Amino acid sequence: MKIYTKTGDKGTTALFGGSRVPKHHIRIESYGTIDELNSYIGLIRDQEISDHLKQSLNKIQHDLFTLGAMLATPPEKETLKNGKERLNIPKIDTTSIEFLENEIDIMNDSLPQMTHFILPGGHQTVSFCHIARCVCRRSERLSVALNEEDTISDTILMYLNRLSDYLFVLARKLSHELQAEEVKWIPEKL
Repeated sequence: MKIYTKTGDKGTTALFGGSRVPKHHIRIESYGTIDELNSYIGLIRDQEISDHLKQSLNKIQHDLFTLGAMLATPPEKETLKNGKERLNIPKIDTTSIEFLENEIDIMNDSLPQMTHFILPGGHQTVSFCHIARCVCRRSERLSVALNEEDTISDTILMYLNRLSDYLFVLARKLSHELQAEEVKWIPEKL
């Protein structure tokens, strides 16, 4: 299989089901940002962190590939002419969201209560988590915009919302484990 197809040389790309859209289409921006997020999560997974966290991040990366495939499939192309689903893979569902919620609860139970907003930083690995969280939020915003134009599954939006929470708590967990200082944001008084 060749990597280059030359079919996108004029600024369009194919969605699952064969329809072509401009490469700047909101659907492409949505799953392209998921791909960017997945890359940052891979960067976090490559750090010196526990095996449990590496396994959790690996599962999340697999979920993001699925989520990207779901976003790359327009609603009118989800079902084949024979009535079967185009994507013959397990979809993101409430089980995927519950996994994130359980992981958040486990991490949060070992952390001190948060009393202030926290500035990103303190350790390189923690900073990677905050970058991933910001990319996740952008992905969520783009998916919400896509949903206004062309309905997508509610579970996609729920998953992205929960994943940004997961990445925030992961940053706090890693700050704690790496003994990095959490810098509180305390606004100056006028």
